[in-house]
Amino acid sequence: MASSCWGLPTLLCEAPELSSRSLREIRRTVDGGFRDLVREISPLIDAATAPLQRFLNGLEDAFANSPWIIVFLVLVTIAYAASRSWRITLGTVLALLAIGWVGLWQDTMVTLSMVTVCTIVAVIIGLPIGILAARSNRAEKLIMPILDVMQTLPSFVYLIPVVVIFGIGKVPGMIAVVIYATPPMIRLTNLGIRLVDKEVIEAADAFGSSERQKLWNVQLPLSLPTLMTGINQTIMMALSMVVVASMVGVGGLGKNVLQAINNQFFTMGFLNGFALVAIAIAFDRASQAFGQRLQKHTEVQHD
Repeated sequence: MASSCWGLPTLLCEAPELSSRSLREIRRTVDGGFRDLVREISPLIDAATAPLQRFLNGLEDAFANSPWIIVFLVLVTIAYAASRSWRITLGTVLALLAIGWVGLWQDTMVTLSMVTVCTIVAVIIGLPIGILAARSNRAEKLIMPILDVMQTLPSFVYLIPVVVIFGIGKVPGMIAVVIYATPPMIRLTNLGIRLVDKEVIEAADAFGSSERQKLWNVQLPLSLPTLMTGINQTIMMALSMVVVASMVGVGGLGKNVLQAINNQFFTMGFLNGFALVAIAIAFDRASQAFGQRLQKHTEVQHD
């Protein structure tokens, strides 16, 4: 057998180069096939995402173009209704006034509309998947590794296929945010249902409740505090993702932060970061207070 490369066989010597060529060919084939598939189904993709685009545009128009005092009063009312705390409500008032004072009201409203839509979509997707995981150990074993990938894979990586499929714009940014924000909702829905007291489940079985009745009348009401924690974490994840989503065409505060990074505008970046932190704290405190109220209510009913 002919030898080369310091006595190694030719085949072994050339193996790394052959492997590299094969990998390049596989990558070209996969990338080309993926692009061709996207071109063929692009009309279906546009039709499927059109309602979501209209909903986002409508909500953004309502938030950004309505008189600021109306939006301000609505947000403050929601904060008080959720928390029933004057301290949290006052904090929300001061945060919103500070955002308006530094001239970031419009951008904040755009970000709020994006976070609202993404949170709604993430809850709609995450809640049934979490219920499925809670009711089936086999489904849980299948779903959890997928959630691990969604939470650990760098967001820039899954932005690539999203942009290839949907192009540049609000919808791909929204999809990237939903991918990042959905896992907490699924995990905490699964956890909340599984933590429901088994004695309560046995009592429901003794009264002849069906699986559907147990879910809607026992498990979901008793797991509401945990579900609210899931919604809280979903909101926080969505807010933390808006800066990355701005890379694919999402406006608002994230776009300003990205511009500040590119141009090294410290003040601009700090003010927009402050606005993000302010609304994140307001959402966090209001949703946590609402969850605590739900927990006390369910404990009273259980007793």
